[in-house]
Amino acid sequence: MRDSNGKTCGPVDISESDILAAMKDIQGYIDISPGDFKEVFQVAFTHAVQRIMNSLKAADIMTRPVNVIGIEMDLLQTATFLAEKRISGAPVVDSDGRIAGVVSEKDFLAMMGVGKTVSFMQIVVHCLNNKGCMTPVVKNHSIRDIMTTPAITAGPQITVGAISALFIDRQINRLPIVDTAGKPIGIVTRTDLVHANLLSR
Repeated sequence: MRDSNGKTCGPVDISESDILAAMKDIQGYIDISPGDFKEVFQVAFTHAVQRIMNSLKAADIMTRPVNVIGIEMDLLQTATFLAEKRISGAPVVDSDGRIAGVVSEKDFLAMMGVGKTVSFMQIVVHCLNNKGCMTPVVKNHSIRDIMTTPAITAGPQITVGAISALFIDRQINRLPIVDTAGKPIGIVTRTDLVHANLLSR
């Protein structure tokens, strides 16, 4: 996981308070044996994970600066931008720099008529059966035509636990983090969450 300065953080450190909380959760007298120690450790580990999920904020794990796409860009420009940046999606901003939507590979796939959940080989089959399948679709369209809107965003103080729940509940892969004016200051992706979760291992 990267901190706000871009440094890599180490593995989770179970604190004394986690251990004390775990011991309170275990009923009865504790005769410290390997089995008991393992039980204490496992419960303390759970407390540590919960503490991390509730203490780490978007500001601690988000990627910045954010790669954004202008709302007036056409689809070829957008696809080229995503390919050059080697990212699968990005926030779309209006002329004032505020988040207007989000675009991803899934939006392109949907426009191609192959659905949002497909394998690479399914795309190949679709294109072989539809000569030049991508070219007619991409021409003469702007990002407005395919972006997902309204965008789901959050402030920098949202917790990692809340972000994880959002990803699951709303079935999203990225969460733009915005300031009070609605302008992007960072982004949290599933990759960022994976790096954050490494702390709890």
